[in-house]
Amino acid sequence: MLESILEGMQQWFAHLRARMPDAEAQTLFDTYAEEALFGRRLIAPDLEHLPAGSAILEVGAGAMLLSSQLTREGFKVTALEPTGSGFSHFERMRQVVLESAGEGGFEPTLCAIRAEQLDQPDTFDYGFSVNVMEHVDDVGATLERVADSLKAGATYRFTCANYLFPYEPHFNLPTLFSKRLTERVLGPRIFNSRRVTDPVGTWRSLNWITVPQVAGIVRRSGRMQVRFDRSMLVCAFERILSDPLFARRRSPLVCSLITAMVKVRLHKLLSFIPASMQPIIDCRISKTQSRKRP
Repeated sequence: MLESILEGMQQWFAHLRARMPDAEAQTLFDTYAEEALFGRRLIAPDLEHLPAGSAILEVGAGAMLLSSQLTREGFKVTALEPTGSGFSHFERMRQVVLESAGEGGFEPTLCAIRAEQLDQPDTFDYGFSVNVMEHVDDVGATLERVADSLKAGATYRFTCANYLFPYEPHFNLPTLFSKRLTERVLGPRIFNSRRVTDPVGTWRSLNWITVPQVAGIVRRSGRMQVRFDRSMLVCAFERILSDPLFARRRSPLVCSLITAMVKVRLHKLLSFIPASMQPIIDCRISKTQSRKRP
């Protein structure tokens, strides 16, 4: 079932790619198409438990590829995407995607606000985001708002970088204890980066989210539960071998080391590293009860 869904996505993506205005836009589209395929694989086990027509929230829908695909599959999808700092390049691509989705009758509902402004209590059966939570302005407010929008017992799943681990994946750089110190020492490499479409905007958008920070927010809320999965790093290592575009965003030395580890299956040991020290956060937040309202 999943393989046929992914095959259908690839066919639609090929059609979309041909509608991109130039070669630069097509290259950018390829990156987001691969991310959408990865995201669909990631949430596949969660979607299997949802009834047909369930209400789904995507936080940070970007180019709208995955939200449109889920609408195409029959889910009722709300795509939260303000197109903020560091991501203005989504605008042109998103227009093409939404035009195609509209023609096919599977355009999701676009909610063009920041996550901190979300106000749709007890609405969604499931929520998710992929590589978005490190860009929100206020992690605590976002988690509270998203949790409030879920129905009781529903789950919000997100993946993003964990900045307790000393590595910044967008710029492929080591980090030095804090964002301010990292910028002070590595500023020229950050702001002159050719790996990132908008290095200044992207860097400013990073909030330095960590596993302990998320755990503390959930603990203080009193109406959420959290679980961190430790297998995401194993999956990321395996993705280096199967996804050339993903591998290209890492240095050749890093790719060589990872390839060697995967071939002898040493990478499986990474799942024993505590979640707080993993470079990737894979988190499920479940809403235990609705907020009391006046």
